[in-house]
Amino acid sequence: MTAPFNRFVWTGLLSLTLVACSSPPKPPTVDESQKRPVNAQMAVELQVCKNDLQNTRILATESSRLAETTAATLAHMAARQQLLSSLQEKAAANSLRIVHFAFNSTQVSIPTAEASALVEEAKVAPLVLLRGRTDGTADSSAESRIAQARANAVRDYLVASGVDPTRIRTTHQPSGDHLADNRNPQGRSLNRRVEIEVYRTLPVTQQASQ
Repeated sequence: MTAPFNRFVWTGLLSLTLVACSSPPKPPTVDESQKRPVNAQMAVELQVCKNDLQNTRILATESSRLAETTAATLAHMAARQQLLSSLQEKAAANSLRIVHFAFNSTQVSIPTAEASALVEEAKVAPLVLLRGRTDGTADSSAESRIAQARANAVRDYLVASGVDPTRIRTTHQPSGDHLADNRNPQGRSLNRRVEIEVYRTLPVTQQASQ
């Protein structure tokens, strides 16, 4: 009784096992309406980054073009300003004339044509600067006196010719600042002089002091 029963039980279990193996379980179903890609947010952010990068490149290109245009404009303006300054300097350039003196002399002697041009310029100039010089090789009271006397003599000459004395300034130097080689007579004759600088416009320091 037991053996047939056991055989029956094993046969039934085997049949159930075969049936279970021949019919695998169905996979779980997914609601497609609720399905979302796991990288959707990342994809959006990546696209945003790509767009930002492209916009940045466009802005960089435009900025580069603008910088080149600006640099060219500034260079052109600088060139124009330099040209204008050069023209202004030429227009306002001072004239320099020199009066030479005999040895140990303070007597002013200027050729007539040169004297007329000098006086005409000096009359309309806002400033006339006179610098007395000697052919001295060392500073001394005697050299200083004659250098100053020569500058004063030219000043008196200009004032007598109608130049406003308030526009004239004098200075002097006892020795040095030689114009030519002071070791020979010809050079020394050129070094005994008064330099007359006629200003067409006042120096900045003069304008500030007025």
